[in-house]
Amino acid sequence: MKVLIADPIAQEGIDALRAHAELDVRLGLGHDELIAAIGDYDAIVVRSETNVSAEVIEAGQRLQVIGRAGVGVDNIDLDAATRKGIVVVNAPTGNTISAAEHTIALMLAMARHIPQANARLRAGEWRRHDFLGIEVRSKTLGIIGLGNVGSEVARRATGLEMRLIAYDPFVSIEYARNLGVELVSMKELLKQSDFITMHTPLTGTTRGLIGAKELATVKPTVRIINCARGGIIDEEALFKAVEEGRVAGAAIDVFVEEPAEDSILFKSDKILVTPHLAASTAEAQAGAALDVAEQIIAVLKGEPARYAVNTPLISAETLAVVGPFLGVAQQVGRLLYQLGEGQMSTISIKYEGEIANHDTAALKAAVLGGLLETISEERVNLVNANIIAQRRGLKITEHKNPSCENYGNLITLEVTTSAGTVTVAGTVMRGEPHIVRINSYWIDVVPRGGYLLFSDHRDRPGLIGAMGTILGNADINISSMQLGRLEPRGPALLVFELDEPVGEEILLKLQALPEVYTMKLVKL
Repeated sequence: MKVLIADPIAQEGIDALRAHAELDVRLGLGHDELIAAIGDYDAIVVRSETNVSAEVIEAGQRLQVIGRAGVGVDNIDLDAATRKGIVVVNAPTGNTISAAEHTIALMLAMARHIPQANARLRAGEWRRHDFLGIEVRSKTLGIIGLGNVGSEVARRATGLEMRLIAYDPFVSIEYARNLGVELVSMKELLKQSDFITMHTPLTGTTRGLIGAKELATVKPTVRIINCARGGIIDEEALFKAVEEGRVAGAAIDVFVEEPAEDSILFKSDKILVTPHLAASTAEAQAGAALDVAEQIIAVLKGEPARYAVNTPLISAETLAVVGPFLGVAQQVGRLLYQLGEGQMSTISIKYEGEIANHDTAALKAAVLGGLLETISEERVNLVNANIIAQRRGLKITEHKNPSCENYGNLITLEVTTSAGTVTVAGTVMRGEPHIVRINSYWIDVVPRGGYLLFSDHRDRPGLIGAMGTILGNADINISSMQLGRLEPRGPALLVFELDEPVGEEILLKLQALPEVYTMKLVKL
């Protein structure tokens, strides 16, 4: 077996690979050079510098595995790799401790004005009274995201005698309690925290998670830390809030554009900045390199990888039956994620019809992938679905019934949270996904990737017309509508498929209509 190392990795990873395969270290290859060379290799190891594009993957006729010695895989074409049956692995936990320690270091540096005091003293100014600090003991640390890094930050902050609160709907109350963390809403976290730290992946949901609106609700003494991903915090809004005294300070390790050489954040002396150093420790680099090396060796031996990023191939027979249902399984998860509220505790997946006679591991991975994709740094797949759920303290049960009363096949996802139970079911008809059940209501919605507006209300004359008028006056086009109800003039669920999003002002108008209980907009 031949392995190509295209970016610098720690020597520990090189040594581990060399013990099992023929190894070439060829750094700095251009895109065309890589395309020309990749055909000779069974595996390639990269970090963030090398772009493993679809063209590179297509040229890799022997390629079995792509290793990313780090977390992010933005520089790897996952779809192209999956289509060719190439396993992509990363090292999502290798830098966990380093990132957590850097977070704590930045928090303490802010609390005691260490960078500013160092700069003044080196300039010959003895200005002790300019740098009155604060103790972190007894202060409230708000952690957004209790994944790998967030949990380690919590463990270290416990030793500093801080009060810990967190926002993460996708961990159980028991898991948080074991960490000494109180789970709260995002609104309460912003309101109560003396320090706020980010530990979520960058997704469509978390991009701009902290903006001007959120910063208007925090204490003026709050200090904000981001060692996760650039873009989670609106940089201009943060700069303005700090300069206007509405935020006491910030420490930022990641930026929207990197390398960051001219960020607006550099213009404030109250904002501490570091050049994406959270994972820059010898131990983290060694850990990531070893993680990837061990997984590459496993794949080349025909064994499963711990952190496979894409879904491995399944048998042709199983794929023929369950393959068409992977898309609707993912959409069921995505929809339930947006409709659910409260802290998640148990997940139940039911398969009915012919699909119940086959291996449903891929369907389970697709459901969990849709449910957890916005909050997990690892892509949830066939290999790691159980690991990720267990890590978050979530209990998953599966039920199979080879017969189905209403459809040929049906996938039903039921999630219990602290706010109650939410149920979403879907199937495939005429070759496309259909959402056919929301809680107690049977409907038929085709999730085409647009906006869906859900109204829970009492069925009565004129209500649908009133909703349509409000949407029409706002120049929002309704492309389709589905109504499910339990009885005439009784509880009902209305689903509008819209061409445009609905703003908060319009949602409030709709919510204010008589006998409308809830109104929620989702995007698929």
